[in-house]
Amino acid sequence: MTGKVSVLIEQDEHGCYAWCPELRGCQSQGNTVEEALSNIREAVELFLETLTDEERTAA
Repeated sequence: MTGKVSVLIEQDEHGCYAWCPELRGCQSQGNTVEEALSNIREAVELFLETLTDEERTAA
């Protein structure tokens, strides 16, 4: 399954925080933007794996 989701990344003095507005509760972090982006990609994959077929078609 391939698709696109929005990813928002905020950076402060502690690192970077990333989340997907379309996937409630799907979030991650990293020390750099690149690390946060890599981590959120993995989080999205794992999030989608937990969805039932019905939830996946509704999203």
